[in-house]
Amino acid sequence: MKDMMEIRWHGRGGQGAKTAALLLGEAAINAGKYVQAFPEYGPERMGAPVAAFDRIASTEIFMHSPVLNPDVVLVLDETLTESVDVTKGLSEETGVLIVNTPYSKEEVLARVKWKGKKLIILDASKIALEYIGKPIPNTPMIGALIGATKILPIESFIEDTKKKLEKKFRSKPEVIEGNLKAIRAAYEEVIK
Repeated sequence: MKDMMEIRWHGRGGQGAKTAALLLGEAAINAGKYVQAFPEYGPERMGAPVAAFDRIASTEIFMHSPVLNPDVVLVLDETLTESVDVTKGLSEETGVLIVNTPYSKEEVLARVKWKGKKLIILDASKIALEYIGKPIPNTPMIGALIGATKILPIESFIEDTKKKLEKKFRSKPEVIEGNLKAIRAAYEEVIK
């Protein structure tokens, strides 16, 4: 991994882009990395486009600016490709684009008009529905990100996430277990 990885998340309010960026950031801190994790959005409302960002580095981060040239872009809602330039600033040579979609790579590439070498598609909403019972794609998308980039060891991320979810959902063990299974399923789909 290069010294610093910059990640941009695109989603809609309620899909968990902000939560995903924060979960990833906290897990990276616990793994000894330096991190910035922050959202960017306008009027907060369900369904409105949102973006969130992570910077993860092995040395201290002194930069305090938007992520303009991400190494990885994750799209939690593929319909955003019709209204948002999700690949803006993403290198076609080294960038990684991960899209939650039931469509083929060819269909996604036609929408985003990006000629990059590393496009990963998976139906994270379907994975979430299967394991969590709701089509909220954020945790499966983190699994896909880890599978694609190896930014963190999957086992340490799952263990860290389990601890966080146990605090928030202590009375709902099915939510905890479902999210952990969804992360692993997406990770395994990407690495196969």
